[in-house]
This record gives sequence, C-alpha cells and structure tokens, in this order.
Amino acid sequence: MTLLKIVRNVELIHRHMRNKQPKIFIIAGEVSGDCLGARVMCNLPGVEFCGIGGTEMQACGLKSLFPLSDLSVMGVTEVLFHARTLLRRINQTVDAIIAQKPDMVLTIDSPSFAQSVIKKLRKKPDGRKLIDAGMRFHHIVAPQVWAWRPGRAKKYAKTFDKLYAFFDFEVPYFTKYGLDTVAVGHPVAESLLGTSVRQQNTDEKIIALIPGSRMNEVRKLMPIFKTVTETLYSCGYLGYKFVIPTVETTEKYVREHIKNWAVKPELVDGKNRYDLYRKTYVAIAASGTVSVELAMLHVPAIITYKMNPITVWLLSRCIRVRWVSLVNILLNRGVYPECLGADANAETIVNTFDTVVLPSNRAKMISELATADKMWIRPNGAASKIIAADIFKTLHC
Repeated sequence: MTLLKIVRNVELIHRHMRNKQPKIFIIAGEVSGDCLGARVMCNLPGVEFCGIGGTEMQACGLKSLFPLSDLSVMGVTEVLFHARTLLRRINQTVDAIIAQKPDMVLTIDSPSFAQSVIKKLRKKPDGRKLIDAGMRFHHIVAPQVWAWRPGRAKKYAKTFDKLYAFFDFEVPYFTKYGLDTVAVGHPVAESLLGTSVRQQNTDEKIIALIPGSRMNEVRKLMPIFKTVTETLYSCGYLGYKFVIPTVETTEKYVREHIKNWAVKPELVDGKNRYDLYRKTYVAIAASGTVSVELAMLHVPAIITYKMNPITVWLLSRCIRVRWVSLVNILLNRGVYPECLGADANAETIVNTFDTVVLPSNRAKMISELATADKMWIRPNGAASKIIAADIFKTLHC
C-alpha cells in the first residue's frame, strides 16, 4: 500500500469518527442521580444514551437496563444483604457496556457500583479493547473524603479519567493524585436558587415526613414516622397536616404502610416535592440530598437516619466530621438538628420538634440557612450545563 493510500485511509477513518454519533453509557444509582442525569442528557443533543436510570432519564429517552431500585442500597450490612442482586447487576452492566461500545461511561454517585463495574470491565479482554480504543470514564459527585476514608481519593484517580465535584474545596483532594477534577456547583441549586421557589407563608402548618428514596432506609424510618405523627397529634398539634412526598423506588411500600396509621398523612408525587417544601412549616427528613433541597428553600428541618448498629459502629470509627447534613458541614455549625443512630427514635424526634417550632428558633434557623446560599452554585452557570459542556468537548476533541 502506498503512502498516499495510507494517508487517504486515515483521513476516511477520521471523517467517519467525526460523523459518528457519540454514545454514552450513563449510570445513575438513585433518585437524585436520576434527576441530574436527565438534565445532563437534555444538555447533550446529538448524543446517544444507553444505561441505567429512573423515570426522569427515561423521559429523556433512556431505556434503562434494569430498575433503579436495584441499586438504591446504603450501609455496610445492607449492601451485604443485597450482594447477590448487586453482583448480578454488575455483571449485566459490564456485558451491556461491551455490547454497546460507548465512547464514554458516565457514572453518577453510587461509587461502589460504578467502581465495581469499571474494575470488572478492565479485566475482560473485550473491555480492555474498548478502553485501549479510547473509551473514557467520567464520574459525577466526589466522595466526601474530607469527612471520612480519605484514601478513596487515590482509588478514584486510578478508576476515573474525569471527576465532577460540587465544591472548590474538594478539588485538591483529587488533583494531588493526578485526577482531572472540576468544581461545578451543587446540581440541585440550578432548579432552586435564583428562582421564585422559596418558602411561602401559608395558613396550613405542614409537617413534611421524608423517609428517603432507598428502600432499606424507608423501611427503618416509616415505623418511626408513624409513632411521631401519633405522638404529635396526642400532644396537641391538632392543626398540623402531615404530608409524605413519594418516589418511584418506594411509593408502593409507603402507600401500603400508611394504611394502618391512626393519623394518615397525605401523599404527594415526588415530582411536586418542591411545591410541597416551599409550603412546609417543618420537615422531618432522612439524611441525604433532600437535606440540601430543604436548606436551599430555607425550610426548617430535623434530619434523621436509622442505621444498622454495626454500620453505626463502623462509621463512628472513621468519620471525621461532627455532622452528616451538608449545610451543617459547610457552615460548620449545627443549623439542622440531627437525630441519628440510637437517637433516630420517635421520642427524640418529638422533643426536638418541640424546640424547632418555637417561633424564635424557627426564624433563626431560616436566617442561618440563607447564609449558605452563595455556597451552592458557581458564578459561571448551572452544574448540569457545565458538566455537559465539558463532556461535549471531550467527545469531540
């Protein structure tokens, strides 16, 4: 073959690659990741998506490989209990990536699942061929290595090609190991901050009960919430209305569970949760993304989480911060009271509630939440748009 023919063949290959529609295998392991994944997808027209996601990503055209709920597991013993299902889903995901041959694997949170998939993919000959051909691994949500298990930063650098962190202070933890890391701001902020969606005064005193999106945490918190509603009602909080926002992963269980409640709460579709939150007087919520949403909307809240005793003990041995709520960590003070572990019980929650609803305490909490507004968002735009722009650049460079 002459040099001229070789050059022409290379040009044809490059032209084909430029004209080929890029493909991303996207993985979201829980409801918050599903919402962010959908926004990223909407900001990447002309890109083909396949992978794993919930209703939000499916509304953007994704055909999920399996239900999102199969990955919504948290806690050491809880993960062990679901190990067989998770292992099957890991293998299924690896096989799907090899079959789809994407240009990029984009994972959103769910770090254990994401890293297990990539690790297994690297061990398979067909997986290594894809990686050698240029397939890249980008991950959204930096683990809180500043809070516990700092060694995870080094593991991330060995696993991923790019990391999208939420805050500037997180970046150096990963770049020191050579991982290209970009701070994009908190994705929840793009739909809340800078909008008219703020707390509204209402004659109804709504207590929002938010048990989370993972089935294992919902099973633990719903019985506690049942006792909380009955206790508050018997203690004279007769003018309060109890409301539970539901999500796709746990709606059926929640609906069945409240049939036996003496004080029945109203159920609201999770898609309308922000309308609920802005009218909420006080929220009693599971620890997680919802605490960030509530903080951005300046909603007074009590954060609670009921973990397996073994999980609590393990975390107590390695946790490096005083709080679990992100707004408390960022402001370095306990704005939101936290009822965790052994304190995640109806008696402690009710006693805390009695304190939070005092007008002076409630007003102080709202004022302190407002001071965190500037920490949530980047001056150069929304998180999903920053992520999408960076991914577009990577796919077309």
